[in-house]
Amino acid sequence: MTAVAELELQSVVLLRLGDRRFAIAATEVSELVAPSRMFKFPHRTPQVEGVILRRGRIVPVCEIAEQLLGKKISARRFYLIAVRRYGRQNEWVALPITGECELINAEITDPSESDAPHVAGWISHDGNVIEVLDVSALTARPEDQPAFARAQTLVEAMS
Repeated sequence: MTAVAELELQSVVLLRLGDRRFAIAATEVSELVAPSRMFKFPHRTPQVEGVILRRGRIVPVCEIAEQLLGKKISARRFYLIAVRRYGRQNEWVALPITGECELINAEITDPSESDAPHVAGWISHDGNVIEVLDVSALTARPEDQPAFARAQTLVEAMS
């Protein structure tokens, strides 16, 4: 492999969710942990199932299976602790996954305009084409979504 080809490769973490595999840039992954006690509380954010405590932090557990697979998955093997970015702020988020993770180097193809907002790109691995997920877009808070921000601005203007 030439030095130029090596520079194009990026580290990604492959994860399993149900029967499908997805990838996340390794720079967005903090750690992989066994499921721990999840604390549930009343809230209005449907994507957040609850929170876990990890290394002195309160980490929201975000259900991503329904968005990616079209159904919820109750079986969990691990939580992938990922970093999501909102402007200048970084936060941890726990993503429930159902299988092992693997660190690989792959060339990431840019997403097309027709791809969902949570798709950061595509990789080819073991004869499969795999979505690279944008954790920040996949776990966006309502106030970070354009429609919500416009509505909130409108409400503030009317006050």
